[in-house]
Amino acid sequence: MSAASSPLTSMDGTDLLLWVAVPYACLAVFAVGHVWRYRKDQFGWTSRTSQLLEHRWLRWGSPLFHLGAFAVIAGHVVGLAVPASLTAKAGVSEHAYHTVAVTLGSVAGAAMVVGLGMLCARRLLAPRIRTRTSSSDKLLFPLLAATVLLGIAATVVHNVAGGGYDYRSTVSVWFRGLFLLQPKPEAISGAPLLFQLHALSACLLFAAWPFTRLVHVWSAPIGYLRRPYLVYRRKTAAPAYDRSAAAAAAAAARRGPAEAKASR
Repeated sequence: MSAASSPLTSMDGTDLLLWVAVPYACLAVFAVGHVWRYRKDQFGWTSRTSQLLEHRWLRWGSPLFHLGAFAVIAGHVVGLAVPASLTAKAGVSEHAYHTVAVTLGSVAGAAMVVGLGMLCARRLLAPRIRTRTSSSDKLLFPLLAATVLLGIAATVVHNVAGGGYDYRSTVSVWFRGLFLLQPKPEAISGAPLLFQLHALSACLLFAAWPFTRLVHVWSAPIGYLRRPYLVYRRKTAAPAYDRSAAAAAAAAARRGPAEAKASR
């Protein structure tokens, strides 16, 4: 295909920047950043748990967030990576897919938002957690919250309250084109603004990923299944010092050698 007939040459410069240059730059940072992090900071390749500092909010917020995130990611994989033609061949109608996606996605998104809200509130309201929040966390939590809220807002506005929007014919086509090295910025340039903002925030989240606690995602699925349990025990108060009992024990210790000597 000649340059004159290439779809990219007819695109606006802003669209090429937002939907081709920025995604590929973020993916490059994502890949190179993980290699750098693993080579330079293996001891920091962790979720940096703060359970010992505060556990009441973490007990509920962490499971809600992680379980909701796993479900949301699974839904995105199906919606973005799997073409509509394949689900149709599997016997799933567009109406059935839309109904299941909105229902399950709403439940998973609600759980994720509640869990993330509890984790963010924990960071802000618990003094010991707030003072130990790293710079990467200060970047990660707002960016993650923006990505999640924009995705939920797009679903609610266009698929729940609105008449419905078929993102599989626009956003999904753009997403698959990036990984097939056949970018199609025109597929997303006409999508609703909320979907575009959600896609851009997700790209920025991928760029920030290697430099935050999110790297533990690549270790948890395998290592978590075979690692020993971590048991945190509550520290109990030491028993009160009994002066009379201590004096009696000392007197008994002094009498012992004397009585033994007298018996000889």
